[in-house]
Amino acid sequence: MIHLPVLVVLLNVLLLFATGLVVASARGRHGVKAPATVGHPDFERAFRVQMNTLEHTVVFLPTLWLAAQWGNPTWAGILGLVWIAARVWYVPAYLRSAEARHYPFMVSLVAWLLLLALAIWGVVRLFLLQPW
Repeated sequence: MIHLPVLVVLLNVLLLFATGLVVASARGRHGVKAPATVGHPDFERAFRVQMNTLEHTVVFLPTLWLAAQWGNPTWAGILGLVWIAARVWYVPAYLRSAEARHYPFMVSLVAWLLLLALAIWGVVRLFLLQPW
């Protein structure tokens, strides 16, 4: 289980790729030519899914690394899998309607906050146990 965070990183990369495909498909379906980021509401939701996922990945991956390295890799991996599952749930929910994204977003937020707590605990413990 100590390698679970590695799987989470790989799944995150695949999720980012998948959201890119969703945007590309929505561009073609709704005739939104690059570099435009506005147009049909269905395209705009697909674009926001991709951007929101990318924005959250920027804070998720370093938190995952800190939690896995200095906290507990098994718990970091499990919380990472919960975050990934919630973001996968987020994609079709947001594509359906902006309001439908609330629950998967909240699950991913709670998973990230717990991961952050694990990272903070691990780093604080590192400094407290470090001989000066």
